[in-house]
Amino acid sequence: MSSLHALPRQTKPELEHAFSRSPELGYEPPETAGFIRCLSHGFPTPLARWHYHDEYELHLITASSGKVFVGDWIGQFQPGQLVLTGPRLPHNWISMDVPEAGYAERDLVVQFPHQPLALAAEGIAELREVMPLLERARHGIEFFGMQEKATEHWHHIKSSQGLARFAAFCSWMSELARCTDFRLLSSAQLQSEDSDTQLAQINAVVSRITDNMAAPVSAADLAQELGMTESRFSRFFRRATGNTFTDFVNLIRVNRACQLLQESDRYITHIAYEVGFNNLANFNRRFLDIKGMTPTEYRKQAAGRFGGR
Repeated sequence: MSSLHALPRQTKPELEHAFSRSPELGYEPPETAGFIRCLSHGFPTPLARWHYHDEYELHLITASSGKVFVGDWIGQFQPGQLVLTGPRLPHNWISMDVPEAGYAERDLVVQFPHQPLALAAEGIAELREVMPLLERARHGIEFFGMQEKATEHWHHIKSSQGLARFAAFCSWMSELARCTDFRLLSSAQLQSEDSDTQLAQINAVVSRITDNMAAPVSAADLAQELGMTESRFSRFFRRATGNTFTDFVNLIRVNRACQLLQESDRYITHIAYEVGFNNLANFNRRFLDIKGMTPTEYRKQAAGRFGGR
């Protein structure tokens, strides 16, 4: 495997720049887009890639199914999935059932920045209702059972201008802020205030961990590949992810185990070894610490909530 020194120039996520938001790709013309930007597009599209941007993104899937990637979370999507991602949280939707002609419309998206809302909330008490929602969005939030309402809200925003558009946006955000049927996706917050190069480095490290979870990986080895001392790497890693390296690896592995527990009837012992734990007792202990329940209990609950097989 090539050194991590070279990975920051090659590894996704890609930063989405404002100048790349062409109306030909489905964006609103720059001269008409204000604080709230609407986007609709089909699939395949150049917009479907592992990427991040400085805005929040409210993302509704209207057609197709496949794999969705949000931070360190990997899952399935289908029509009706509604996800809110926070600033600089990498994400991508990859359709797996694309007909020869593709899909004319797959995604209905609203993007908006943080700072205007945060500043407005300081003086407008009513807007403070949305701030806990925005805090949760740092992990990515999947909402359930909202396809019809979300579609109506998107078209209402898209067809409105000026203060009416902001009112339509606030109506949707208020509904999401009060919604209780949701789950947080990414256990690791991969957004960063650091440089794009440093963000690329941390995502390269995350890719190393996630690409082969069963392989042993150490902070010392990764620090050496990045040309850092182990203590500097530890500080760098914790600042970027909010976790120690060991805790992060355990979060990644348990998160993948959760997916396997939801999607299969495989033996828990086999899952434990596949995600990188060398014995079942250690896996059960770490799983309980992170999820507050045993893998068996999690599987039972997931079967009822997510339709596990």
